[in-house]
Amino acid sequence: MRLFSSNIVLLLSGLIMSVTFSCKTETDPSIRIYDQNPFYWQYRGEPVLLLGGSKEDNLFNHPEGLAEHLDVLKNAGGNYIRNTMSSRNPGNRWPFRQLESGLYDLDRWDDQYWERFTNLLELSYERDIIVQLEIWDPWDYFMSEAPLGYGPENIGWESCPYNPVLNINYTTEESGLDTILDYYSGRHPSTHLFFHTVPELKDIPVVRKYQEAFLEKLLSISLDYPNVLYCMNNEIGEHPEWGEYWARFIRVIAEKKGEEVYLADMRRNSDFSSEEQTNLLHDRTHYDFFEISQNNANSGQRHYDLIMVIRDQIVDSPRPLNNVKIYGGTVGWTNSAVEGTRRFWRNIFGGLASSRFHREGPSSMYFGIGLSELAQTHLTSMRMFTSEMNIFTCSPSNELLSEREPDRAYCISEAGRQYAIYFPDGGNVVIDLSGSAPEMELRWLDILSSEWHESTRVEGNSKVAITAPGQGHWAALIRQP
Repeated sequence: MRLFSSNIVLLLSGLIMSVTFSCKTETDPSIRIYDQNPFYWQYRGEPVLLLGGSKEDNLFNHPEGLAEHLDVLKNAGGNYIRNTMSSRNPGNRWPFRQLESGLYDLDRWDDQYWERFTNLLELSYERDIIVQLEIWDPWDYFMSEAPLGYGPENIGWESCPYNPVLNINYTTEESGLDTILDYYSGRHPSTHLFFHTVPELKDIPVVRKYQEAFLEKLLSISLDYPNVLYCMNNEIGEHPEWGEYWARFIRVIAEKKGEEVYLADMRRNSDFSSEEQTNLLHDRTHYDFFEISQNNANSGQRHYDLIMVIRDQIVDSPRPLNNVKIYGGTVGWTNSAVEGTRRFWRNIFGGLASSRFHREGPSSMYFGIGLSELAQTHLTSMRMFTSEMNIFTCSPSNELLSEREPDRAYCISEAGRQYAIYFPDGGNVVIDLSGSAPEMELRWLDILSSEWHESTRVEGNSKVAITAPGQGHWAALIRQP
């Protein structure tokens, strides 16, 4: 394992002092917020757009074929994965040692679990892939999701080491934890005391000490890698104090080690005009970036408009807005794969920092398109497109478009220099190129073929009608010749 320390340790009076965030420099190679445009990230000293897709959410716990899977992602232009610290699938390991009796000892680690985790971080580091970790995934801590159709062999609280009937470390009476739970609803705080252990809520130290030990162990590994982002929860509906406690906990440990970390939380609410999401967006005390993934349950023009609701609130004090999962598969409640791929492009043309296709899921519930051939095509085309324009100097610019129907076209631009238009399904629109050169170059990217068309010239410094070459996904790049 490569050990990595990104900060300079200051010595004062023989004591090792914590390194402040201001010690980070332009040349710092770790993932960090891009100084010149904080809506984006930078890595290895260069701005980076995070694009991804993968077959599982808890990739570390599916080690077979993992290196090859990450190679496919990288070869398609991807550099971003999600990793929930989840153990719900067949063959997964839990973090704690299981004894011959079948019970778990929460004071002892399962070596394979942590070896798998280290292996994922190492393989990702070698490929310049950013790993967004989700510490707590509530689906692991309620009744198995299998009967809901989310995975026919998935397990939940009935198999979880924290369940008091499954460990030797505390009883039901000592912990207050239930032994049988209902399904996870996720939209409102539950009565499940596992999510009430922190001092600001019920304060249950007999359980919390093992939660803390788990996170300390995780950080003892992850803080050695420069390619890790941290999200406290997956689509949580619990009290905000739960996530805030763990954000402070991580920050303290990272500062003691002289490392800077970037933190977020993810609420399950898909209404990004809600007070719940607005409060999280403006919480700069605990969080450094914002997870907007649940917006990908919305479609069409509303999907884009809610991006603007969030982005416009922080335009004067930007922070990265991440999409660690994009819904939209073959069938199901998330609409079609076509809509999923449209969300992928709207996210980037909406000025967001990352966009990753959600896993495919079981046949009865297609969550996303994962790293399928279709996903690879869109990843390749997006990387081709953004390699030809400097998206880090651009901002969403739909105000430049006219004669536009809802969800017809989306624009991002650097005024006077470069303009990009995304057409979800062909069509035409008028763009205002006022302030640009008298003549501009137009190039079309056929997204589904990952092919550039020959460039043509269009009149600059005026309003210009732009018509896509055909139906389906197209992207136009207009810039100075």
